[in-house]
Amino acid sequence: MSRGQGPTIRRRRLASELRRLREAADLTIDEVAEKLECSASKISRIETGHVGVTPRDARDMLELYGMTGDEREALVQLAREARKPGWWQAYKEVFTGTFVGLEADASSLRAFQALLVPGLLQTEPYARAVIRAMRPDADESDIQRRVAARTARQQLLTDPNPPEYWAVIDEAVLHRVVGGPEVMAHQAERLLTVAQLPHVTIQVVPFGAGAHPGMEGPFLILGFPEQADPDVVYVDSTSGGFSSSCPPMCAAISSCSIICVRRL
Repeated sequence: MSRGQGPTIRRRRLASELRRLREAADLTIDEVAEKLECSASKISRIETGHVGVTPRDARDMLELYGMTGDEREALVQLAREARKPGWWQAYKEVFTGTFVGLEADASSLRAFQALLVPGLLQTEPYARAVIRAMRPDADESDIQRRVAARTARQQLLTDPNPPEYWAVIDEAVLHRVVGGPEVMAHQAERLLTVAQLPHVTIQVVPFGAGAHPGMEGPFLILGFPEQADPDVVYVDSTSGGFSSSCPPMCAAISSCSIICVRRL
């Protein structure tokens, strides 16, 4: 699949266009909700991309905004395409929000991790040890399901049309023993193997670099092939994380990418 052609990015584009057209029609969210006999929160969530929009709802909104003919039908078709399930739907109990769908559409991924090997680079034993430590009350079937989901994500790096992937990790990641010495040895081998891929760059911030911008925490910046699709920054945490396409935030975290590093 071409980068930027999946259902999540299509939903994001449609949401942005529906908001633009509503504003061009000089209508408020409340006015649209009243005319379409639905809640204002539904319109708001459609425009922010938090929920999908049915082709019928899209057509009703577009007619209200004065869109007709081929332009309207093209956007209705976009609504249809945005509702197609992605591979991650098979793991919907693991993946929440739009992050994995956006990751699948990204043409570039820039990651920084100070504590752990990034998820796309983890071996199964390493991932299992991390998940077990972060979810001590989880049963074995839940842990295995999450490991399988993480492994499925990693297929992105061996896709026929993979994104450019640049991972920067703190040297501490290589010294923190996760799962035992044997697990760490296999993890180091994987890092060295993946680093040989032409679209992958893995770099390490050495202890000697001292303080640097990435010390505030881990993040992932997703870039997309279409200029109309703004970058998204995902800030990770043990409780889940959050994403934003706010330009100032993306610019601020992008500056963290300029870190003293050495290539593995």
